[in-house]
Amino acid sequence: MTRKLVKVKKTVIFTDYQCNNNCFFCVDKNKRRIKGKSSGEIKHEIVKAKKRGTVYLEFIGGEVTIRKDSIDIFSFASSIGFNTIALVTNGRMLSYEDYAKKLLSAGINHIILSIHGHTKELHDYLTQSKGSFDQLIRGMRNLREMEFDNIGSNTTIVKQNYRVLPKIGEFLLENNIRNSEFIFVDPNYGAAKENFHDLVPRISDIAPYVYKCLDLGREKSIPHWHIRYVPLCYFEDYLEQVSELDEVRKFKTEHIAPDFENYEVEESRAIAGRVKPDKCLTCVYYNLCEGIWKEYINKYGDSELKPCHEKK
Repeated sequence: MTRKLVKVKKTVIFTDYQCNNNCFFCVDKNKRRIKGKSSGEIKHEIVKAKKRGTVYLEFIGGEVTIRKDSIDIFSFASSIGFNTIALVTNGRMLSYEDYAKKLLSAGINHIILSIHGHTKELHDYLTQSKGSFDQLIRGMRNLREMEFDNIGSNTTIVKQNYRVLPKIGEFLLENNIRNSEFIFVDPNYGAAKENFHDLVPRISDIAPYVYKCLDLGREKSIPHWHIRYVPLCYFEDYLEQVSELDEVRKFKTEHIAPDFENYEVEESRAIAGRVKPDKCLTCVYYNLCEGIWKEYINKYGDSELKPCHEKK
């Protein structure tokens, strides 16, 4: 008898939208003035998440580490008890050894670094923050010296970096990062919507470079080395490395933010942000695929999409 997979209950808490980077492509560019949650409000959300059965708690911003109460919040979460307490961060505050030690002592046991380039020039250009790459490197070094190795990464794919995705992948591997997502930029909101043609590449252009990058993880049998927010017709040879397909099998996710709450993330994601044009109706992956960004179709149309008629 086949045992049914029990999904991991995951809560992602967006503490606020303040950040010490100013990324060109930031989806939250227009949310900086939204008031973030107070320490008390965040702790209240943590307790409620625990009562709802959450075992995987993730903190994200903005940039959570620039909050003066960040260590206190992490410690509180640790005292409540979760299997995983994750932090998504640009890594700059981790360059301060004392802060990095306090963060780990507070109970953070998984860190996801935002890494958008493999060189100082590219990363700093995209973050629009001089010195951000050097701080990121120091932060990674501090974590290694503290023997912390549960490190993942997010890389946003834009026109400025897609051609060097394989090099970015090599950089991640060299720095012992083994849990990585390569995320096609969201043009529905924020900076990428305002500067669409400067930032958003075509799927057909990025695909060959993404393949080479994904192959790096496949060759080393890395369990999580995934592409996110792309149509499956371009990645039918890499379905096991498409993040959403993996996510809907493993997680039941909710997002709690200062300006919204979403308790059905996997179910609502495709409806809210993506579209499948009529030409996709005949594709064998139609029911699996979440489609492509709505704003992408508005700007580029659907001529690139190529329905698949036989499963590989």
